Amino acid sequence: MSRRSATPRKPAGRFPVLRPQQLSAAQKRVLKSLIAGPRGKDGTGLDSVTRFLTRGPFNAWLRSPDLANLLQQVGAHIRFSSSLPARLNELAILITARHWSSQFEWYAHRLLALKAGLRAPLIDALARNRRPQRMRADEAAVYEFCTQLHRRKNVTDAAYRRAAALFGERGVMDLIGASGYYTAVSMTLNVARVPVPPGEKNPLK
Repeated sequence: MSRRSATPRKPAGRFPVLRPQQLSAAQKRVLKSLIAGPRGKDGTGLDSVTRFLTRGPFNAWLRSPDLANLLQQVGAHIRFSSSLPARLNELAILITARHWSSQFEWYAHRLLALKAGLRAPLIDALARNRRPQRMRADEAAVYEFCTQLHRRKNVTDAAYRRAAALFGERGVMDLIGASGYYTAVSMTLNVARVPVPPGEKNPLK
């Protein structure tokens, strides 16, 4: 895999990017686990150490290594072992990113959502904070459940029954898990001021 020579820009003024030689033994163990896991390669052309320390929430999370390790395990399960199809899992993630106006989270998962089969017009409507038109039945169920959960702090009986009928109780829990985990990710990215990659514009207004 080729490597880019340019280092992505650093978060603006918060959580200075850790360098490998600065890492404690506990931090190195977390980074090693990340590299060995399913996130280890993503096709960006950046080596894994550079990517984990300059993109996403991990540079900030490493300030608390035990928490970082637990969170990355939860995230790996939600990303790669959810009972929901990737298309619907990414929809739940995008709804969360939009709710928190998390620029980097939206940028990263918009690409993953398109790859998973979520249609561009639906994604664009979410970016504008509008209810997408012409959603499939399963997409509408995820949209209603996750949007209500974020905005109302709960869901109606109708939204619950619809999600449970389509995805089962495990699927309902996986929707809650994705919403909760990516809330933590979005909070971290917003507080750390993690930017989108150089040359990209903030995708959310």
